[in-house]
Amino acid sequence: MTSVQRKTISLKNPFVLILIFMIVVGGLGLFGSHIKKALNLNDSKVDHYNLPPALALSKNETTLLNDSCNLWYENNLNKSCFNGGIIIAKNGNIVFEKYRGEARLGSGIPFSDSSSIHIASTSKTFTAMGVLKLMQDGKVNIDDEFSNYFPGFPYPGVTIRTLLNHRSGLPNYLVFMEKLGWNKSSFIRNTDVLTYLIIRKNEIENIGLPDKHFSYCNTNYALLALLIEKLSNLPYPIFMQQTFFSPLGMAHTFVYTDQDSSTANPSYECTGAIIRDNFLDRVYGDKNIYSTPRDILTWDKALRSNIIFTPETMAMAYTPYSNEKEGVRNYGLGWRMYLYPGGRKIIYHNGWWHGSTSCFIRLIDENATIIVLGSQYSKMVYKAKDLVNIFHHYDVPEEEE
Repeated sequence: MTSVQRKTISLKNPFVLILIFMIVVGGLGLFGSHIKKALNLNDSKVDHYNLPPALALSKNETTLLNDSCNLWYENNLNKSCFNGGIIIAKNGNIVFEKYRGEARLGSGIPFSDSSSIHIASTSKTFTAMGVLKLMQDGKVNIDDEFSNYFPGFPYPGVTIRTLLNHRSGLPNYLVFMEKLGWNKSSFIRNTDVLTYLIIRKNEIENIGLPDKHFSYCNTNYALLALLIEKLSNLPYPIFMQQTFFSPLGMAHTFVYTDQDSSTANPSYECTGAIIRDNFLDRVYGDKNIYSTPRDILTWDKALRSNIIFTPETMAMAYTPYSNEKEGVRNYGLGWRMYLYPGGRKIIYHNGWWHGSTSCFIRLIDENATIIVLGSQYSKMVYKAKDLVNIFHHYDVPEEEE
């Protein structure tokens, strides 16, 4: 079917709506019943990556960095309602690591290096790199329109690249699904987001033109998770497990699904009140990866090592695409960034969902990493950006998630 023919399809035709529903929900929904079985398979057949050893770091520098990090921690996180873990690394060496609180408040079990919690929008870094892995493997051209893979998607000009760099012009499903009357007693799935974008386009507000400006939007990454599923013929949780988590030995990292609802560590208000799942808590790609600071450090090491991605792919990921505004802030393909004169970049991503807050900062030139993950809401997590100055003096603006 040509692009012209696709545009002439009437979405008022009930038979067309049924066909779209079968394509969107039928083709992808079948994955659900197989997720638990597939995730429990022995991964002995998975090829494991060998990360390069950490580079040398003198005892004196290690001590100085540890002291600086500890001072910041005591004056900031330790004085807040923070509940979680923090790791700062240099040259692949952990120079500071601390855990505070309990994975489940009231359990009496201390939060530890194996306590998995929701990393919220930091999940987008995995989704983006999953798409770029498929691109690198020749399975997708990121300048293709999304409708090439999902016929009937009525948003011309929305390409894979504009989804990755938040320039698609699409509105946020967190808003339009509720405004369009979604039954909050049922969980929204990724396929529901796509179905509403197709069959209820005329009712959705604030649809912009693609590639006109940056607008951070969770819808983009919910759709990218569907693209990963279509191209890999695997559910998103299994693709992530087989492509990244298991090969890298990230034993405490997983994508949250129905089967995890009774076992995963919850998130909390700053007061300590537990935050229950709501109707938005089954959409993945934009969120719903659980991990630990040590596993995220492994992810950082993998991205720096070229064992999964070529330098060309990484350069593409770190290319700034939102240059219409002055200032150091920008966005690549799945990565926020600060750009400085002389070519220095801070590559990072924050996250916030319910009570979970995350901060993943990567200093490329200094080979340093700052990771803070918390499950009890605290804005203090985002102040971790101040730690970049112990490695190099940066003028870092106030941040928002």
